[in-house]
Amino acid sequence: MTTSNAGQDPSDPAGWHLTDDLTHFLTQAGPFLHSRPALHTLTLTLVETLRICGPHAYGPEAPVLGMLERGDEICATLFRAPPHRLNLTSPTPEEADTLAAHMAGLGHQLPGVYADHSTAEAFAAAWHRRTGALPTLHERQCLYRLDTLTPPQQLPEGRARVASEQDRTEVARLYADFAAAIGEPPSRDPQEWADTRIASGGITLWEAPDGTPVAMVGVNPMVAGQIRLATVYTPNHFRGCGYAGAAMTEVTRAALAAGPQEVLLFTNLANPTSNGLVQRIGYRPVANFALLDFSPATAGAR
Repeated sequence: MTTSNAGQDPSDPAGWHLTDDLTHFLTQAGPFLHSRPALHTLTLTLVETLRICGPHAYGPEAPVLGMLERGDEICATLFRAPPHRLNLTSPTPEEADTLAAHMAGLGHQLPGVYADHSTAEAFAAAWHRRTGALPTLHERQCLYRLDTLTPPQQLPEGRARVASEQDRTEVARLYADFAAAIGEPPSRDPQEWADTRIASGGITLWEAPDGTPVAMVGVNPMVAGQIRLATVYTPNHFRGCGYAGAAMTEVTRAALAAGPQEVLLFTNLANPTSNGLVQRIGYRPVANFALLDFSPATAGAR
């Protein structure tokens, strides 16, 4: 990996340069990321977690950060926390191709890409040309923005409550189960994830009358005026009772009380139940995103 603490990486005439210096990245790329906080929500929240939790928030390797300079302005970014997918914000197809060439030339091994649909497709095609690796679709997602909160007419029995330290083991278990349910490795150690989220008040449980947690909804800290719900999970044997919708309503209500400009969330487009639910409680589509996986390159392919 090449890193740079200021300016353009001279080894890359196309304008991309990579760094592991978070302060430099935030100084240089912050205005660009804040210019479209909804579309840049993934990178904003990933970087905020890195700022709060330190360089090993996502694993033993420090993440790779990247910026594309066009003239005197940053116009695209990347975030990569091995072994997870590359996250990209809106380069053109030509800029995606130069990034693929740059990262392939540096010997990066990428398991996939996560970005808005057109960006993900453009980079995947470029990565295939440069490395021979074949992309396959893992999941299509829709980014939603809250319009007007419309609570369900009837809530299930129970109540919403913010998780506390006493819920640490249960929250970690629910997070691990959530990751397994969506077919993804946990982005962080489940116990560390639970500790961080609980400490920030970022986990709400819907609790049945007997005290059993039957649904979990996470929320990211506000950054750039946007708050994003995440990790909405109901165990299989509790589904179909309205618990997730009730919990999401209460988390959304609490998020609005913090005064953000936008409240966001992602859904899996293959799940009509979740997409119908979020629209019923007032969320509206913004853009489609894609998670693509890269197969190992075939021998000699370039």
